[in-house]
Amino acid sequence: MRTPEDGGTGRAFEVTFDGRPVEALPGRTVAAVLWAAGVTSWRTTRDGGRPRGVFCGIGVCFDCLVTVNGRPNQRACLVPARPGTTSAPRRAPGMRTDLAVIGAGPAGIAAALAAARRGIRVTLADAAPGPGGQYFRQPAPGLDSEGAVPRNARRTWTRLRDALAASTVDVRPEHHVWCVERESGRLTVHALLGPEQRASVELRADAVLLATGGYETVLPFPGWTLPGVVTAGGAQAMLKGGLVTPGHTVVVAGTGPLLLPVATGLAAAGVRVAALVESTDPARLPRHARALAGKLPEAAGYAARLLRHRVPVLTRHTVVRAHGEQRLTGVTVAALDARGRVRPGTERLLPCDALAVGHGMLPHTDLADTLGCRLDGHAVAVDAEQRTDVPGVWAAGEATGTGGAALALAEGTSRDARSRPGCAARNPTRTPGRRPPGPAPGAYGRGGPARPAQPARPLGRERPGRHGDLPLRGGHRGRRPRGPHPRRR
Repeated sequence: MRTPEDGGTGRAFEVTFDGRPVEALPGRTVAAVLWAAGVTSWRTTRDGGRPRGVFCGIGVCFDCLVTVNGRPNQRACLVPARPGTTSAPRRAPGMRTDLAVIGAGPAGIAAALAAARRGIRVTLADAAPGPGGQYFRQPAPGLDSEGAVPRNARRTWTRLRDALAASTVDVRPEHHVWCVERESGRLTVHALLGPEQRASVELRADAVLLATGGYETVLPFPGWTLPGVVTAGGAQAMLKGGLVTPGHTVVVAGTGPLLLPVATGLAAAGVRVAALVESTDPARLPRHARALAGKLPEAAGYAARLLRHRVPVLTRHTVVRAHGEQRLTGVTVAALDARGRVRPGTERLLPCDALAVGHGMLPHTDLADTLGCRLDGHAVAVDAEQRTDVPGVWAAGEATGTGGAALALAEGTSRDARSRPGCAARNPTRTPGRRPPGPAPGAYGRGGPARPAQPARPLGRERPGRHGDLPLRGGHRGRRPRGPHPRRR
C-alpha cells in the first residue's frame, strides 16, 4: 500500500492498495481504510499461501502485516493512512522522571494523576495515539464522532481526560515500550516511537508502574484463521477507533462479559448480528451473585439493547467450525452438555461474513516477566498497595488480573498515599516488594484474599470439546505458554 506524497488536506484523500486507488478518511488506520473498502485480507502465509488479515485489531498479533511506502512488515491496525512521508530513523535523547507509568488505560491514568497530585514528576507512556486504553478508546479527531465509550462511562472519561490535561503529567503517546531494565538501582524504559517504530528513546525513572492491560484469548477451532474471523476485542477496537465494522452480518461468540458491548455496539452501528453465542450456562450465574450484583444495571441495559435490535441469544452453545475458502461465509454452532462437550445432532449453520470471537482475557505480563516480577498464574503478583516483589516496580489494572475498568481505576489510585510509586522513600516502615502478613487484599486484582492455586489450563491445551467451564471473567490459571503465537506461521 502507498500513500501519495501530494495528498490533499481535505476530509477524504486517496491511497493506493495493490495498484488501485482507495478512498481514505483522516485518522483511520490502514486496516480501517481497507476494511471500509471491502478488503479483508492482504497477505498469505509462507506454508501454504493461506490468506490473512486483521485478527486482534490492537497490535498484539502480526496477522495484518502490510508494506507501506516501501517499508515491509507494518501492522496495518496501527499505522495511520495519511498523505506524505515519514521521517528518517533517529535516536531521541534520553529523558528522566520520578515515575514512569506504562499504559494509559484506566489504571495508568488513575495512577499518574494520583502520583502527580503528590508532587511527583510523572511520565505516562502508551503505544496508542492518545490516552484512554481499549475501554476509553476514541476515534481519531478527523473522524468527527462522539466515539464509542460506553454510555455509562462517558462522564468518567470526561473527568479523567480533563484532569489529565490540567495536570503536570507528561503524556507520551505512540511510545511502544518493548523493554524495561534495572541497573544501578534505577530503571530504564526502552521505547520505539511513532506508528512505524523507527526511532527509539530511553526513559530513566526511579520507579515504574506497569498498567499494561490484557489481551484476548481465543480457543482454536477449524477455520479460525479465515479472513473475517476477528477477536471480539478487535472488532470493538476497529469500531471505536476507525468507525468501521468487520462485515454486514456478524456472529458474536465465545464467553465473557465483553461479548455484550461488542454485540450491542455492532448492532447500533447498523450491522445485522445473526446471533450472540455464549458458552456459559446461565444457571451458573447465581453462584456469583455477590460479585455480579453491581453489574446488574449495566447487564440489564445490554439485554434491553439486544431485544431492541432483535439479536438472538444462544446460551450453552459454541462455534465448532468456520466455513469459507478465501474468506468467512458462515459458522457452525452447536449446543453444549452439562460437562461442556458438544451435544451430537445439535449443529446448525449460521451464514455470516464476519465472526467476532473471544474466550476471556489474559494479562499482559511481558514487561513484568523480563523484570523478574513474580507471577501468580498468568497475572503479576502484587501486595495490598500494588507492589510487585521487584523494588521500585508496581503494577495495576488488568495486568494483575482481569476485573474491569472500575477495578482498574481503583487499583491505579492507591489506597495508601504514602505507598504510591515514587513515595517509597517517604514510607520507611514499608519495604517495596514485601507482602504484608496474611493474604493480600489486592492479590489477583480482587478485593478479597488471594485465590487458592488451581490446575494449570494453558491456552490451546484444553481438552477437546470443553467450552462450558471457561471462567466468566477470564481467570485462566497456570503460566502463559511460551513460543510463537499459534497464528504466526
